[in-house]
Amino acid sequence: MKIVLENLTKVFPSRNKKSNDEVIAVNNFNFEIPDGKLIGLLGPSGCGKSTTLYMISGLQKPTGGKIFFGDEDVTELSTERRGIGLVFQNYALYPHMTVKQNILFPLQNLKGEEKMTKDQMLERAYEAARLVQIDELMDRKPSELSGGQQQRVAIARALAKMPRVLLLDEPLSNLDARLRLQTREEIRRIQKETGITTVFVTHDQEEAMSISDMIVVMKLGVVQQIGEPQNVYDSPANLFVAKFLGTPPINVFRGRVQGGKLFIGEAEVMDVQGVKDQAVTVGIRPEGFVLDENGPLSCKLSNVEVMGRDVSIVSTHEESLNPIIRSIINADHKVNLASETVRYTLKPHKVFLFHAETEDRIYFGKTEEA
Repeated sequence: MKIVLENLTKVFPSRNKKSNDEVIAVNNFNFEIPDGKLIGLLGPSGCGKSTTLYMISGLQKPTGGKIFFGDEDVTELSTERRGIGLVFQNYALYPHMTVKQNILFPLQNLKGEEKMTKDQMLERAYEAARLVQIDELMDRKPSELSGGQQQRVAIARALAKMPRVLLLDEPLSNLDARLRLQTREEIRRIQKETGITTVFVTHDQEEAMSISDMIVVMKLGVVQQIGEPQNVYDSPANLFVAKFLGTPPINVFRGRVQGGKLFIGEAEVMDVQGVKDQAVTVGIRPEGFVLDENGPLSCKLSNVEVMGRDVSIVSTHEESLNPIIRSIINADHKVNLASETVRYTLKPHKVFLFHAETEDRIYFGKTEEA
């Protein structure tokens, strides 16, 4: 099921009775979610991602704009008539019911043409349970299940209705690190097997990038960038996106362009042809550093962390806007721990320039313009 968001806007009244300042939670969101894809809505708390999800579900009414499922305008349609499956962060399972009863509950409330026989409901419930691999737990109560198992019950309950759209609101937030990894892989498997168009809300960029076909990065209700995860990582539209994506985070420096050359401090670090002379903010991905004893960028060496396949070099620089600089190099390269400094050349495709004031991306070179 294709989902189209057309100028979608949500404005909340001010909580301060003395002030008329409204809060724009989502501002003029336009996006077409392709049929059968998993889309990650990504951003920090308060960016509008959950509000967008609730408008798609019908739990919140838009202040402006329209929502289409396929060619059908569902903007004014009630939640129960939209054909959605919704999974919340806290699972919202009924504690006095068994797993089977929890999954059956939404099916028992179907009316009219959608009403099912008891045998049909049981078949649908067990089909959903098998899909999320909890069919052996059907007679247990939620209190007898682990967090990961409870999450699977919530997903099975949403899938049992055979929804046109599956909506997941921070579904992994309450799980430990190991279960988060395991469950997100399960969500991706289930989504691929069912082919249901899925919208997944998270503040965890690694989570979104690992399972999404496309990600939407949001900030203060405004969409910053939409694209395939790797493309957004490789070509961020602005400094916010560059800083939000990536683990370890991008290294940020004060810099300047002069005569087609990029300077960090007094060091001329690389060519940036086509960029006019100006002060810039420079972003360098951790993997964008090449260890070179004759390299132009000299940093003060603080520490070397061996991570097996890779080595993380921790250093500092007076023009760095991060407290530390973290560069990732292959473990085959040896770092002279006795030295006070470490020198690098830079990989141009891992270096990004941003306007010093607007923080918008400044493109350079033939590759980036293409």
